[in-house]
Amino acid sequence: MAAAGISLTGAAPAGTATPMSRVVPAPASVQPGGSPYRITDSTRIRVDGSRGAREAGEYLADILRPSTGYRLPVTTRGDGGLQLRLGAKGLGAEGYRLTGGSSGVTITASGPAGLFHGVQTLRQLLPPAVEMDSVQPGPWLVAGGRIEDSPRYGWRGAMLDVSRHFFTVGQVKRYVDQLALYKLNKLHLHLSDDQGWRIAIDSWPRLATYGGSTQVGGGTGGFYTKADYREIVRYAASRYVEIVPEIDMPGHTNAALASYADLNCDGVAPPLYTGTDVGFSSLCVPKDLTYDFVDDVIRELAAITPGRYLHIGGDEAHSTSHEEYVAFMDRVQPVVAKYGKTVVGWHQLTAATPAKGAVAQYWGLDSTGAEEKERVAAAARGGTGVVLSPADRVYLDMKYDRDTPLGLDWAGYVDVRRSYDWDPGTYLPGAPSSAIRGVEAPLWSETIVTSADIEYMAFPRLPGVAELGWSSASTHDWEDYRVRLAAQAERWEALGIGYFRAPHVPWPAR
Repeated sequence: MAAAGISLTGAAPAGTATPMSRVVPAPASVQPGGSPYRITDSTRIRVDGSRGAREAGEYLADILRPSTGYRLPVTTRGDGGLQLRLGAKGLGAEGYRLTGGSSGVTITASGPAGLFHGVQTLRQLLPPAVEMDSVQPGPWLVAGGRIEDSPRYGWRGAMLDVSRHFFTVGQVKRYVDQLALYKLNKLHLHLSDDQGWRIAIDSWPRLATYGGSTQVGGGTGGFYTKADYREIVRYAASRYVEIVPEIDMPGHTNAALASYADLNCDGVAPPLYTGTDVGFSSLCVPKDLTYDFVDDVIRELAAITPGRYLHIGGDEAHSTSHEEYVAFMDRVQPVVAKYGKTVVGWHQLTAATPAKGAVAQYWGLDSTGAEEKERVAAAARGGTGVVLSPADRVYLDMKYDRDTPLGLDWAGYVDVRRSYDWDPGTYLPGAPSSAIRGVEAPLWSETIVTSADIEYMAFPRLPGVAELGWSSASTHDWEDYRVRLAAQAERWEALGIGYFRAPHVPWPAR
């Protein structure tokens, strides 16, 4: 839904096609030229016989029908119109090729994810009013030319903290759709912390029913049943977004410790916690029961997670000694492997011995000490993958400036240019570029309560992180990007996304 009073004139002047050069993230190759294609009431969406093409065609039709008012049947017969086809060579699992001219637009890809990403580009080539859920006047022009595109990194993610404040299945789905628009492919869900346990575990039911019963500042909290979680996973998969679940341990565990007294070394359960301090809780590393608990949780979570990864946290374990931390990680990482998943941990995991193939998520600052950075870089040289989430660059819960009404500032203010203007390939000294798996933008929820809060903090920074993950370093240019970013604003307004009108971006007048 468009916000009241917003005029949708499109990113390009009325009656002209949006230039291919306006797309976010920037495509690998753009060759504009030729006449535009006009979608009309006689347009068909033509797909090959594959399931992937059919699903992408139906998804595209669902976007276009409300705003155009056209039938846009999805068919395997005929030529011209909007064509979606698998079988292209040399584009990788997520790449695509889009060609447009007066007779139609064709998207080809090697795999269904690429076809889906091509559809996202097609959306951006249409006027922003295409996102409305009521009939709009058009015209619906797609620029002529050719785009050939594939991502720089395979991990292009966002993280949503559902522990400090709980977000419903519907709210998570809404965020998934926003990630998909910019070709992000991972959603990391922070499912447990001191303030709340958010996933049902059958063998330890009080984790959710008691440990999930509150949140920061009080309130009723909430949790996902296994059916809820499966629905999130299914919906995300339909948008080619992989869910990466996180159970943070051995610290950030007060909700679990409050739920089961025997998990505490002294056998006494602490009260539920609704504040925002960190570092005060720890699982009891010497207790065998701790590892029965960890095994059960990982087993049940892995069974409902089709994706490759399971995140075990590991940050801010200030109440765990170094020796106990190392012993804990040595016992827990093999449990993840036993249930068929690859370990992901915050970069403090590198203070222990990361398992073979593990991924460390770096959340330090530009100012983080050389010793800590070198420890992560050394692990990367030894085969550990690295996902970059520097807090003073891409933590979406950091305030934009001193006047931002939401968010925190412990990592400093993170304006839109700062979140965009860095290169993941060269960010971590000593880490080989081959070890960098990609980027992820976390959104911690100490101050985030509603979907409107999520969107205000994510937009306009999230698309820039998506571009860092997708686009080649050679396309990286702030002056060009800020113009392309400004052209996204009317699309967000059509989608009902409230955003921060950051200075230094030439937003359209309201």
